[in-house]
Amino acid sequence: MITQTMVKPSSWIETGVRISQVRQLYLFKFTDELQERLDELSDKSKIDILSSEEAAELAGILELNQIFTMINAKIIAESK
Repeated sequence: MITQTMVKPSSWIETGVRISQVRQLYLFKFTDELQERLDELSDKSKIDILSSEEAAELAGILELNQIFTMINAKIIAESK
């Protein structure tokens, strides 16, 4: 079994997350800087040049993205 480490998703809460109004709803979004970092790490992952530290960072950002996707979906569903 391979154990994968990741940067804690909560480490980006203060600096990498914003709340944006979309229509009448307030949803969680990444800041432009964190989104750019996610894109950069994803591109490096596609061509298999991520360092182990970058892989841990990417795993944490993806986990946070998954959490926000679920929360935002619940916000949207409950608004209907």
